[in-house]
Amino acid sequence: MQTEQTGTTNHVDRTNDKRFFGHPLGLSTLAFTEMWERMSYYGMRALLVLFMTLSLQEGGLGLTVAAAGAIYGLYTGAVYFFGLPGGWIADRLIGGQKAVFYGGVTIMIGHIVLAIPSDSSFFIGLIFVVLGTGLLKPNIGAMVGELYTPEDSRRDSAYTLYYMGINIGSVIGYMVCGYLQVNWGYHYAFGAAAIGMGIGLIQYKLSAQNIAGVADGPKVPLSAQAQKTAWLAIVAFLIGVTIITSLIYSGSITFNPVVVAQNVAVIITAIFLFYFAYIFFGGNLTADEKRRMGALFLICVASTCFWAGFEQAGSSLNLFGRDYTDRMIGNFEIPTAWFQSINSYFIILLSPFFAALWVNLAKRMIEPSYSIKCAIGLIIMASGFIVMFFAAQYAAAGLKVAPYWLVATYFLHTVGELCLSPVALSAVSKLSPRRFSGQLMGVFVLTYSMGSVIAGLLSGKFDPNRVDQMPDLYLQITMFSIGVGVVLVLLSFTTSKWEKLANKEA
Repeated sequence: MQTEQTGTTNHVDRTNDKRFFGHPLGLSTLAFTEMWERMSYYGMRALLVLFMTLSLQEGGLGLTVAAAGAIYGLYTGAVYFFGLPGGWIADRLIGGQKAVFYGGVTIMIGHIVLAIPSDSSFFIGLIFVVLGTGLLKPNIGAMVGELYTPEDSRRDSAYTLYYMGINIGSVIGYMVCGYLQVNWGYHYAFGAAAIGMGIGLIQYKLSAQNIAGVADGPKVPLSAQAQKTAWLAIVAFLIGVTIITSLIYSGSITFNPVVVAQNVAVIITAIFLFYFAYIFFGGNLTADEKRRMGALFLICVASTCFWAGFEQAGSSLNLFGRDYTDRMIGNFEIPTAWFQSINSYFIILLSPFFAALWVNLAKRMIEPSYSIKCAIGLIIMASGFIVMFFAAQYAAAGLKVAPYWLVATYFLHTVGELCLSPVALSAVSKLSPRRFSGQLMGVFVLTYSMGSVIAGLLSGKFDPNRVDQMPDLYLQITMFSIGVGVVLVLLSFTTSKWEKLANKEA
């Protein structure tokens, strides 16, 4: 292999490296690191709402469902939001390799803090996990693409293997942490997440030679003065977080998670709208580019609504699995967290089918527009809540329902995810004006953040003392999501023409 020196980063030609299932060996380093990081993230995330709503006498935090749901939404939303500065830090200051390593260390510290059997340290652990994930997650995914030249046709299949690692890691996390939570307690499960991240870091460092020359320095380094200013801003931000956290713990500042989540949802939405409008009105776009941006805006709306429903998995559906589902099989009780692994199993099983579906439809000259695909995904996800509407009626009658109700819901949610999620990412890359493609991908990530925070607020409406209201709440989510999907279908008669403009030069 030959090395070409460009700026501060070495670029190694890996065209002939096929040591990992026909791919560069560096893919194994990144895929396995991400697998263990996702094991730690999903394993811990599956337990958050359960732990927060558990009574103090049983070792939990004793929070209300509304407060726990809001905190869960803030946590998942923050993870996505901090991916934006995390990517910037890698590109301008330290490079992707260091960002991934330091992010992983920060995540591991967070899980170690969560493993400490002390209520006062719980939220400090969450802050560490958020900051670490924001640093690691966007950069490790970008590094996968940097293993390949623009002409290398292996890139798409590389991401397939990479995402397979993500889902294998999530399955391990759900199964291991779910088992430990039931048999050893929550803090042992959080400790297992720390061990998982630790294994990922050890693997990452031991096989670092496989990714030599990949993001080993900033792509567009700042000047010395700008670097100093940037580091001062980062340190000031961390000091600010520390001070605010201390004031909350001391009682000097009142922290109402529901109010904070509502305000954060408004702020993130405002940032999304402002940046989108800034590019639309101030980016000197042509008429065709503006039309494509209009089509992209609708896809962003669909994505936000989708994740607001889908992210019920870790909150309201998680609580439904714990409190209203018959989890006994003979003498064995299914750990609540195991239900969330169903999504990962279905992803692994169904991904090849959906990848082939779109290709075969295209061969038959049947190629639905991005808007139609996203609308179908949203409506299918909403149909999962129709299943929950009927299951909730049994729960409201005082019965515990069979596990297959949740299995059916997660199946429909997974099908919806496969229709919408990869299609929406493809739409961003294709519909964005080329000179704004990176920025608009960052703006699109905000739809995950908005959806997650909204999901947390929605889940907080599931009052365990008013089980009779649960069917109506699931029905409201269903009707709203289907309504948005139908509007998308109707608008697609126009936006599909706008999307075709992407075949022209931007």
